[in-house]
Amino acid sequence: MSTLGLTTLALSPHSNTPNTITTTTTTTTTNLFNALTSCTTLTHLKQVHAQILRRSNLDIASNSLLLQLVLSSCALSQSLDYALSVFHHIPRLNTHLSNKFLRELSRGAKPEKALLVYERMRRKEGLGVDRFTFPPLLKAVSKASALAEGMEIHGLAAKLGFDSDPFVQTGLVRMYAACGRILEARLVFDKMSHRDVVTWSIMIDGYCQTGLFDDVMQLFEEMKASDVEPDEIVLSKIVSACGHARNLRYGKAIHEFITKNNIVVDPHLQSALVTMYASCGSIDFAQELFNKMSTKNLIVSTAMVFAYSKLGKVEDARMIFNQLVKKDLVCWSAMISGYAESDRPQESLKLFNEMQVLGINPDQVTMLSVISACAHLGALDQAKWIHLYVDKNGFGGALPINNALIDMYAKCGCLERARQVFEKMPRKDVISWTSMISAFAMHGNANDALSFFYQMQDEKIEPNGVTFVGVLYACSHAGLVEEGHRIFSSMINEHNITPKQEHYGCMVDLLGRANLLREALELIETMPFAPNVVIWGSLMAACRIHGETELGEFAAKRLLELEPDHDGAHVVLSNIYAKERRWDDVGVVRKLMKHRGISKERGHSRIELNNEVHEFLMADRYHKQADQIYEKLDEVVNELKLVGYAPKTSSVLVDLEEEEKKEVVLLHSEKLALCYGLMSSTEGSCIRIVKNLRICEDCHTFMKLVSKVYEREIVVRDRTRFHHYNKNGVCSCKDYW
Repeated sequence: MSTLGLTTLALSPHSNTPNTITTTTTTTTTNLFNALTSCTTLTHLKQVHAQILRRSNLDIASNSLLLQLVLSSCALSQSLDYALSVFHHIPRLNTHLSNKFLRELSRGAKPEKALLVYERMRRKEGLGVDRFTFPPLLKAVSKASALAEGMEIHGLAAKLGFDSDPFVQTGLVRMYAACGRILEARLVFDKMSHRDVVTWSIMIDGYCQTGLFDDVMQLFEEMKASDVEPDEIVLSKIVSACGHARNLRYGKAIHEFITKNNIVVDPHLQSALVTMYASCGSIDFAQELFNKMSTKNLIVSTAMVFAYSKLGKVEDARMIFNQLVKKDLVCWSAMISGYAESDRPQESLKLFNEMQVLGINPDQVTMLSVISACAHLGALDQAKWIHLYVDKNGFGGALPINNALIDMYAKCGCLERARQVFEKMPRKDVISWTSMISAFAMHGNANDALSFFYQMQDEKIEPNGVTFVGVLYACSHAGLVEEGHRIFSSMINEHNITPKQEHYGCMVDLLGRANLLREALELIETMPFAPNVVIWGSLMAACRIHGETELGEFAAKRLLELEPDHDGAHVVLSNIYAKERRWDDVGVVRKLMKHRGISKERGHSRIELNNEVHEFLMADRYHKQADQIYEKLDEVVNELKLVGYAPKTSSVLVDLEEEEKKEVVLLHSEKLALCYGLMSSTEGSCIRIVKNLRICEDCHTFMKLVSKVYEREIVVRDRTRFHHYNKNGVCSCKDYW
């Protein structure tokens, strides 16, 4: 208390002289009390404190004055050190005054300070606790998540017989739920003789915070059976739980309950309903409710952005995003993720840059979306910049980030950098190893994929189902039939992993690529479940490669039974007929596609030069240097003809004259991208191209010859794998793709 001055000071901020304080005890006490409640600074409060200490005749009233001093200092100082110091020096402390202080502390930003007061109460001779002590104390414990202290307080409450008090019991339920001990919370809850809506709300919220959303719904049914009317807060939590659990049926039932019982839908409940419908993918209901909202808050708008993004409706998501005046990080991340997952990686990265300009710092979730967008784009320069950003901004130590970086570099065609990230990681989990195995697989490096697969097991990292997809994929693209069979068997017999559709799909792909089509069909027929679109698609694609018309037609028709609007199946079926020159059948398929509004996915290719991504379509004339690109194409074709190149028109499956077919095949998007790369890149540098479809046979030959004639390394990522063409004109796929 040495810091307190003892000079006579004015008691009111409006008083100019100490004479405004009267000499009578009652008047003095009143004036001091008024002075305490009107203080606006801690310094002024200390001046009043000095006046209290100087008046020894305020014996009876001093405790109340000092308590008010404590409460006022709580409001004026966040540190609470001064308040606690005063509290500890109150000479005649009683339980009632201590409880008031506990209540104040439990509402503040530092609830753990309440535990210090509790210790003082326990140590103070003659000072006890009563039933009013426990609710604020348990509230403070809940906010501080101090489980050990909470359990000790529970023991004291039981010892003193206060554990049957409804307010104490409610405090115990809140405390255990807040500390993540939901079973203990439920035990206390079930023993309560009287449970009001607040208690039910606390228990429901506990289940929500623990992620036990099915228990939330069950508890709500019990609440209705107990004749306790739920309020808007409870209903908001129930609706929110339905959204998290993606339980649209129960969510609709709650909405009907709200309507049937004429419950007022406040903005919070309205927001919860919109978010629930959006989370469950029922976008029409969500939009209808969203449109009715007079004030659209950030949470509900972000939920709509998420919902539209998940459905691939990024334009609708962006419209809502643009309408928001203030956007938080979650909202920015939702929109960035939406673009990344909707095959719009350039927009995703552009939005990330806009966020940076506005000074909004990303978190790990944002960075994972950005890395994913960069991986999808396949632009190595962008990938390197993102990696630098990750390290510079402190994300480099996060395991999920490093795993994503491995995938990013692999999909950007730089296996070496992917491996560098892996080798530098201080800790590796099954995802790290799986990412590296999948990276080797997509680059056709089956030997390293298998080596890592066995090495991870030597290091006691147990492979999971995704790992086996990666290693089987590697076997498939390298034609390692025997090894693939052995690994598939080990998955079942040694690792106790039940194969899923994707594992059977890999095996069908493995057998199909190796032209073991009948064996692939036998595997499909012996599967423990019905084949899906992917499995029939794998067989269909293999039949197209090997010219197996009859079985290919069969597989395509089975696929179309499962997904009548599958564009790939219609195209392959049309191509099968075209190869057989069954033009009438081709016409029937295409007429059906037109009638159903099914269009073939357009091929496009991207190339990154000087930190800018250029995109080309087939026969594209939109590029600003289109004339020069076509001149370069003519030059390249003439150069290749000198070494024996002749366009392969077998991939042009339309009824055209041979010369027209040659013209079509020469205008494929990857050829245009390659010619732009030859024009614009540094001589001798690697040219990297990303294509959305499988590279055709003619383009594959074209790339090999260009790499040899122009002595350039070329890397092409198509829909299924990477092709690395070296300066000797050899591709990493060994013409097996």
